Amino acid sequence: MNTNRLRIYLLLIPAFLLSGFFPLSAQSHRGELYQHLVFEGSSITYQGEKIQLGPKAFFIDGQLSDEEAASYPFVFNSINEAAKHLTNGTEASPMVLYIAPWVYWIDDPDDPEVRVPQEGSSTPFGLEIDCQWLKFYGLSDNPYHVILAANRGQTIGAKGNFTSFNFKGDGLTAENITFGNYCNIDLDYPLNPKLNREKRSSAIVQGQLAFSNGDKVLARNCNFISRLNTGPFWGSKRTLFERCHFESTDDALNGSAVYLNCTFDFYSSKPFGHTVGPGAVFLNSDIRVLTRGPQYLVKGSGPVTLVDTRFQGDLVDYLGWRDLPATEARYYQYQVSLNGDSVFMDRDNAFATIDMTRKEVLNAYRFNLNNETIYNTYNLLRGEDDWDPMNVKKLIKKAEAESGKNYGLLPTMLQVNPTRQKLETGKDSLLLTATAYRFGNFGLESENMNWSLAPEYNDLVKLEVQEDGTCLVIPSNHQDETKEVVIIASTDAGLESAATLTVAPSYLPAPAFLEKPVISKDKKGHLAVNYTLDMDFDDQSLISWYRCHDARGTHPIEIAVSRFNNPLKAYQLSAGDIGYYIMASVSPKHVRCHPGNAEKTIYTKVITPEDVNQNPRIFIPNLENMSTAYQPEVLPGFWALDSYAPADTREWYWEADNSRDPWYYGPGVDGAAQDTGLVQATKGARLRYTPVDDQFGDMKISFTAVPAKTAGQGFSSARAQYMDIGIKMDIEKMTGYALRLIRTTKYGDAIDFLLMKYENGSATPISDPVSASCYRPDCRITVETTGNKLKVHAENTKDYYSVHNESEVKRVVELEAEVETNTFGGMGFQHTGTVGGGATLIKDLKIEWK
Repeated sequence: MNTNRLRIYLLLIPAFLLSGFFPLSAQSHRGELYQHLVFEGSSITYQGEKIQLGPKAFFIDGQLSDEEAASYPFVFNSINEAAKHLTNGTEASPMVLYIAPWVYWIDDPDDPEVRVPQEGSSTPFGLEIDCQWLKFYGLSDNPYHVILAANRGQTIGAKGNFTSFNFKGDGLTAENITFGNYCNIDLDYPLNPKLNREKRSSAIVQGQLAFSNGDKVLARNCNFISRLNTGPFWGSKRTLFERCHFESTDDALNGSAVYLNCTFDFYSSKPFGHTVGPGAVFLNSDIRVLTRGPQYLVKGSGPVTLVDTRFQGDLVDYLGWRDLPATEARYYQYQVSLNGDSVFMDRDNAFATIDMTRKEVLNAYRFNLNNETIYNTYNLLRGEDDWDPMNVKKLIKKAEAESGKNYGLLPTMLQVNPTRQKLETGKDSLLLTATAYRFGNFGLESENMNWSLAPEYNDLVKLEVQEDGTCLVIPSNHQDETKEVVIIASTDAGLESAATLTVAPSYLPAPAFLEKPVISKDKKGHLAVNYTLDMDFDDQSLISWYRCHDARGTHPIEIAVSRFNNPLKAYQLSAGDIGYYIMASVSPKHVRCHPGNAEKTIYTKVITPEDVNQNPRIFIPNLENMSTAYQPEVLPGFWALDSYAPADTREWYWEADNSRDPWYYGPGVDGAAQDTGLVQATKGARLRYTPVDDQFGDMKISFTAVPAKTAGQGFSSARAQYMDIGIKMDIEKMTGYALRLIRTTKYGDAIDFLLMKYENGSATPISDPVSASCYRPDCRITVETTGNKLKVHAENTKDYYSVHNESEVKRVVELEAEVETNTFGGMGFQHTGTVGGGATLIKDLKIEWK
């Protein structure tokens, strides 16, 4: 018998004899798992130190049977059971869970029941713990020996972003622990391979580890293992991760933490969704980049600081803070390298990067004392109560005494308020305030501010620095065009921030009409609105076109609008205009004025077929000038625009919002940021077209899709998020066919293409799905009917990388199904995904009927 096992067995006998119960023999592997650990019933000895168990000191061992654990008042075999008996700790006397090596499932991985959020919450949790000063202490120097595990994620065992823990309380600490979500990752446990577990799915879905609402949160020698939305103590205030390891894709890391001596595996390009306050700080850390192309840090807003940070990656070619940093944003770096070579972060947006080399601001993060590098965690984390989790305060005070410098109350962020304001010359002024913050969002009053402008802005604004350090901005733009101005605030130590202002010249009254608008028609099927304005400027009038029921303008429906300061003076007549009176509304405007009162005019004749010069069987809509106003009426020749929640998505607890326009025309975001097109503005955005005729044969729809998502996943999650492209539809009855593009749980970098049959609004599949990686910028899609065949072709027009075998995940989609012919001719888009970063920009739309 293993001598360690024998010792444990003999030590257990007295306690069990006293209780009248004799234990079963110890389970296998206990000796291998107990390294430098002895369980003695009322105490444990770990690495030579005896620890008395009690109300604030629990021992947890997953190898113990229920009977064994129940024999002792402070001994448990699961985290969940121990959590029922916690007592609030204090900073001096925390509540400690001493955890033996094992895999502890926070949520039963074999339970087939899908986890759902409690009423009033959107997040399903594995375990919620409300305890002050709680400490998880793994009884092994190797954190992979003590695993707190779950294996559920969004749509895979849960509705909502499954989160293992929800911690409430200050002083949360974890040491020698692995927090892992193994929904998309295999769990390997070499100490006891019987505890290995295969991942639930290869699709990368949101599997979060822990929320925390507390302050003074500390993790030491821990692992945080997941992929999408890793979530290491999300929501915590002052937080330190020391000697920890993280694995993640996007939207994953804690955005208000200090990471000291940590390692990271980045499986996608934006590990932070956003950061909070002064942001996240990396000190002496190593980052392994497993993506190709550009590697960014933040998807949204918020600063990041990199000090002594080393990136490694064979396929990464660019390091940036975020894809398009705001002009106000500033990020800080010192000694950053990529594959051993020094690198300047975000070189294409150099304004956003502050290199702290030879700047006093570096002392807030690190300094040298007697030729030794000191990472200034005391300055970063002390707050207002002197928290010093790394016990470096004495070194800080020593450095201050020797140098006469301040090392303990140094700011790390400068912020200028307000920003994004619009000023008119001769009318407005604006007082800017720059505030320095210590890490943790603690303001400092004593910083001297320097205010400056780039030379190209000197004629646009005047700066008057006030005695209290604020800056009065007086616009002085005497040009005709409105300009954007960036005003920079900085400190002598090297902090910097900015305000971005829009500075207009003095506005003039809107011009009067010398000749009021009148509509004329040419022989090429165009209407033109003609007017003369009393001005010398270029015309930027806002013109909108409407279809009306009569010459009085009854029941106007907006059909076309001006955009981007280009007045839409001409309108192309189409079959949809036949039988209507066309009205134009003109609001006079030029570059130096606000829009004036609109003048309306109606073409005096009803539109007839002879007025239309377009082929009624080919329709290339002018998306740039198409009205995107909410318009729910289904009428021949009209677009119907609304938001709608289909029945097959309602289990995800959302409702369509028709309080605002469902679509907009303009630039997209993320992967679609460089394109302009029609984009969803609300979840459930729907766009449907009913042609004028009532008998149609074959039909073809082609367009280019530019998803904001760039990895091929198309949508934000696999929660019934899809886009249907309807064809051969009776729009009023919602009967016909559609191509469905849907994110599933199969892949995190591909979607499924499948064909659907609509019948009175209900959609059912009529083809097997085809998984494809091509749904990323720019994906060219064609849907058409030929007799009783419904066909789809989709491919990407750009080169891209995919890890998948072509036999499993296609680069080019060819999809076909037999259908019943009909005479319908309607088409439409229905998008059920989230908007913003989950939207798809649509351009190059063409519709053909035979």
